[in-house]
Amino acid sequence: MIDAYIAALAAYAEHNGLLEAGDHWYGINALLEALGLDSYTEPAELPALPLEEVLDRLVEFAREKGLCGEGITEHDLFDTKLMGCLTPRPSQVNGRFWQLYAGDPQRATDWYYAFSQATNYIRRDRIAKDQKWLADTAYGPMEITINLSKPEKDPKAIAAARLKAPSGYPKCLLCQENEGYAGRADHPARQNHRLLALELLGEAWAMQYSPYVYYNEHCIFLNRQHRPMKIDRAAFEKLLAIVEQFPHYFVGSNADLPIVGGSILSHEHFQGGRHTFAMETAPVERGFAVPGYEGVRAGVVRWPMSVIRLTGARRGELAGLADHILTAWRAYSDEAAGIYAETGGEAHNTITPIARRRGADYELDLVLRNNRTTEEYPMGVFHPHQELHHIKKENIGLIEVMGLAVLPARLKGELEAVAAALVSGADLEADPATALHAEWARQVKARHPELCAANAAAILQAEVGSVFATVLEHAGVYKRSAEGQAAFDRFIASL
Repeated sequence: MIDAYIAALAAYAEHNGLLEAGDHWYGINALLEALGLDSYTEPAELPALPLEEVLDRLVEFAREKGLCGEGITEHDLFDTKLMGCLTPRPSQVNGRFWQLYAGDPQRATDWYYAFSQATNYIRRDRIAKDQKWLADTAYGPMEITINLSKPEKDPKAIAAARLKAPSGYPKCLLCQENEGYAGRADHPARQNHRLLALELLGEAWAMQYSPYVYYNEHCIFLNRQHRPMKIDRAAFEKLLAIVEQFPHYFVGSNADLPIVGGSILSHEHFQGGRHTFAMETAPVERGFAVPGYEGVRAGVVRWPMSVIRLTGARRGELAGLADHILTAWRAYSDEAAGIYAETGGEAHNTITPIARRRGADYELDLVLRNNRTTEEYPMGVFHPHQELHHIKKENIGLIEVMGLAVLPARLKGELEAVAAALVSGADLEADPATALHAEWARQVKARHPELCAANAAAILQAEVGSVFATVLEHAGVYKRSAEGQAAFDRFIASL
């Protein structure tokens, strides 16, 4: 029966364009080698199973032969090895992409996104498990996701990784050396991973899709060199150059400081994709002009965080004004607003930038950030405060800034438990799954006396949306109050 699953995987690869016509036996023999087999009989009939189930059967066979260990980590290492047997070489992928790009950039990315799913680099079956909903807020509908697609860490894999000396190769998950890497207990396999080579301002860069897509065509642009994130004029110019090459995509960067930055500050990269976030549709509520940059329209965006939007037809002028604002912000303090450019020699101010096209114009959103901490707020003054940590405790990075909440997997079970407890009247403190949410849950119940079994889940989803809007307000350096906006205007006047 194993021959039927091998044949089914090869047929899948042929159907999805991973194996070209005439590559059938090459693909079969590559799979036989990976599975420790030296003979094969072409089956008369193929099992009608989705890709993930075919891979599961082949991994189980490998386990029985002692080729693969137990647990999800070992499973992923081995099924990626199988897909790597059938994935075209990087040069072939690049050749096909740039051939399509010459005719239509959008057609090229459509193909590359489908390819990245076909290779199982983007695991569609797991991503489908993520919970997603829209929540109405004072700033418009925001997207809420509970991420369930990343597999839980295997205790055995964690223990095995601790016994091994740190490899240091690849240096991080974004390095170009990941392409084709077999992986190990503490590093994912990447035999089915293919980078697109591109140039930005004379530097060698690459593009890939995120294996755990949070939104449509969630992609990553990365420097071929392993060097730290840095927000400066060159970063603004690169962002604008990317949206010139890919006008149907937005692209943004995490900030370059801890707390307000992303999870991988050691490697310069941006994130983009074809998706409209709530912040993009938020209006400019008051405009302003900066002397010397008359060709750029500037304004404050109506958003819970502090956003300056720049729009204009000339990339260089936009990048110049963005750099002027960044330079001013790096050095800016306003004690009355609780903003300090530095304390104890540590710099606190930076920017989260997002670029997109508006017809013939370029647009840059500059989100002002500050990572100062205090005894009262040890995780950050402009970070979700402690009373919100039961929902969101992690850093507010680029994706959240734009209005998409990425919430931890634990919330799926916890919100279900809270809903059940509110309906039944159970003691919220008695259950570890609900104790963390007890105070908030009582407030929800008081606001919604109509809460019952039929509507509890929907009410909690809406309330989570309200919490996320408050999370962003906490992360905003200038509050939405009259005093906060007056302080924002003082900074703008300083420009």
